[in-house]
Amino acid sequence: MTFLVFIGSERDSTPPHPARLGERVAKACALRLAANGASHDFVDPLKIELPTPFKPQFSYAKGKAPQALELLARQIEAADGYVMVSPEYNHSMSPALAHLLNHFGSSLFSYKPSAIVTYSAGQWGGARAAVNMRTYLAELGCLPVSAMIHVPRAQEVFDPTGAYLDGTESDSWNGYLDRTLKQLLWWAEAAGRQRRTDGTEKPAAFTRSPSQRNAPG
Repeated sequence: MTFLVFIGSERDSTPPHPARLGERVAKACALRLAANGASHDFVDPLKIELPTPFKPQFSYAKGKAPQALELLARQIEAADGYVMVSPEYNHSMSPALAHLLNHFGSSLFSYKPSAIVTYSAGQWGGARAAVNMRTYLAELGCLPVSAMIHVPRAQEVFDPTGAYLDGTESDSWNGYLDRTLKQLLWWAEAAGRQRRTDGTEKPAAFTRSPSQRNAPG
């Protein structure tokens, strides 16, 4: 199975130190996915040129969206699940992550699981952002698993490669990360099996018109 690990920040400046703290957390999650037999690709807002002004991928004629959007749309559709890594901004998820995800319709994410991973340089681990993320990801169609990962003082846990810093209780951290990621793997396998079952029809989902959500008139 292949998972997309979204790095939910595009800030690469300091202070605070270190820059790109979320990249460390994302790489740590990727290492645990690999340890559990799954592959991954990173999605980094810093490496994706989004259209300005805002125009989502599904608003273009089929195949006519900018190349960066078309490529990521194909990756999202092909993935078995998603790891959403976000800092906390004003008790909410990262605006960079939300802005990126808003470019794609729920039909690309639907019937697949996601995992919520938050972090901070301070003591709270971004936990309040996770409350907002549950609602957002459910609406996007990739239901988050029940367990979550919150990493306080992430700069004291992971080095720039995602490996543990000296003195870190690696076994405890592996168990903590795996609790969420193994849930993700379990649900991804179950959902993938259901999607591949011959004769199984997915319930109709919102695609373009908001009226598809309306109750009968």
